[in-house]
Amino acid sequence: MTSFGFGRYALAVCAAAMFAGCGGGSTPLYPPSPDRFTALRTHVRPAYSLLHSFKGGSRDGENPFAGLINVNGTLYGTTVSGGAYCASTGCGTVFSITTSGVESVLYSFKNDPDGSQPLAGLLNVKGTLYGTTNGGGGIYGTVFSVTRSGKESVLYTFGGGSADGQFPYASLIDVKGTLYSTTETGGAYRDGTVFAITTSGKETVLYSFGGGSGDGEDPYAGLTNVNGTLYGTTEFGGANGAGTVFAITTSGKETVLYSFRSGSGDGKFPYAGLINVNGTLYGTTYYGGANDDGTVFKITTSGKETVIYSFNGGSGDGRYPSADLVNVNGTLYGTTYKGGPNDAGTIFSITPTGKEILLYSFGGKSGKYPEAGLLNVNGTLYGTTASGGAKGRGTVFAITP
Repeated sequence: MTSFGFGRYALAVCAAAMFAGCGGGSTPLYPPSPDRFTALRTHVRPAYSLLHSFKGGSRDGENPFAGLINVNGTLYGTTVSGGAYCASTGCGTVFSITTSGVESVLYSFKNDPDGSQPLAGLLNVKGTLYGTTNGGGGIYGTVFSVTRSGKESVLYTFGGGSADGQFPYASLIDVKGTLYSTTETGGAYRDGTVFAITTSGKETVLYSFGGGSGDGEDPYAGLTNVNGTLYGTTEFGGANGAGTVFAITTSGKETVLYSFRSGSGDGKFPYAGLINVNGTLYGTTYYGGANDDGTVFKITTSGKETVIYSFNGGSGDGRYPSADLVNVNGTLYGTTYKGGPNDAGTIFSITPTGKEILLYSFGGKSGKYPEAGLLNVNGTLYGTTASGGAKGRGTVFAITP
């Protein structure tokens, strides 16, 4: 078992805190750079709007690592830090924000018993929001529900060890009224699990990773439902130790569809989940590809994988994609955690055949380090950055390609 994923999260929070001057003096970790639009390889200048800069402290969240969901025109999300509890750092929040930028904290986590550090986004089930916390509830994280008026309930507290998962990073999905997701570690071999949970809180570990040669390890991302079979990725493990794509039935029968090979011909370490486009799955790897700056790949449900794009990094392209893609009328959109002229992350589009366009480069007050994917609402894409903004504590933004 490895802690690489948690280490990346911890470094990002540290970087965000130093940028804001928290514990690191008043000098930013990175010198401020002017915000820039980058429209290389295209004549289109997308319309970008900064909707909200998180303030942190007891009245607001900070460091939104997850994406947003849309419920009747209002957007909802989580922040991993900030909120009313847990001394100076905060245990995280659930927040709402209108598409015009009016933000409200719905709930502040307390750590014990309700959880802390909600790294994942939310799921709407019949008007109630469901999510996970990476910590708290004791130690190993929780599954919770929260109403849109802010009433929160803990549905399940993870036990860790060999009998249960621990540290859920990913969002939940709903398959016929049962919720499914992953924990990055825990389970019989301590390399992560797939679990199911009812909306009343009955949890079942469906599968424990790491039990045999070639199996995946440490599923960071969530699952995608294709005709009743769930598909996902593991950060590590597989035949080459560079991560896998797997399929699993809702009864717990798991199959490794593909083991990433690493090197210049393939990606490695997929942090993001998959999306289904007309029966073909698309995803990203954080590293690997021609420049070791990450890839976009496609894979059939029978396991035939193709790299359709290798990121170039530097000032002209993104690097290190860590979020799920979104399909908008046949074009895929996503974010990279770093890259662009300020090395603070990018927004890109890519066709299913691999034609990529860098749409926007982050930096300074426009936000830094977009960890999460994008949400399409009537042709406008909404997202978050884990750092940057007016206070250096993260942002919510909108962009119209």
